[in-house]
Amino acid sequence: MEALAPISSARAAVSAERFSDVARAAAGDAGAFEALYRLHLPRVHSLVRRMTAGRDADELTQDVFVRVWQKLGTFRGDSSFSTWLHRLAVNVVIERFRTDQARRARLVDGEAVFDRMASPRARPDLGMDFETALERLPDGAREIFVLHDVEGYKHHEIATLLEISAGTSKAQLHRARMMLRKHLK
Repeated sequence: MEALAPISSARAAVSAERFSDVARAAAGDAGAFEALYRLHLPRVHSLVRRMTAGRDADELTQDVFVRVWQKLGTFRGDSSFSTWLHRLAVNVVIERFRTDQARRARLVDGEAVFDRMASPRARPDLGMDFETALERLPDGAREIFVLHDVEGYKHHEIATLLEISAGTSKAQLHRARMMLRKHLK
């Protein structure tokens, strides 16, 4: 136990320092904000890339940090900063999906989508890359697959986030899994 005390003290010091960065960034300190940016950029970019299949990931990551800068004053400290940031990033991506869906109106529903999907080439020497298969999913199915199977959200949480029913979330997840299975065969 005695050997853990310095580690706990070090963690507490790092945590206090990070909280200090959050407080200073919220007060407008650009240096503190940059420290937060550098610390959290890889995780946020990874989340955004997975949710969007890499499409506009850099731009959306930038949008997340712009939103962080705008909303940092509303961070109350009820949860850790990284939890708050993760939620904010998910919301920014979901807002983008909604905007894109409204603009495109090209949502494909029904089982007919399976017939229109390109089958993988019969080349046994090349395995299907999961990321590539994920990119081929329709936006709605990919979004729910990432939220549920990658990020660990529950169907009722996804339903709340996306303003859909839990049943729709389950159906889209099933659809995404079936499409991935077809791609990965």
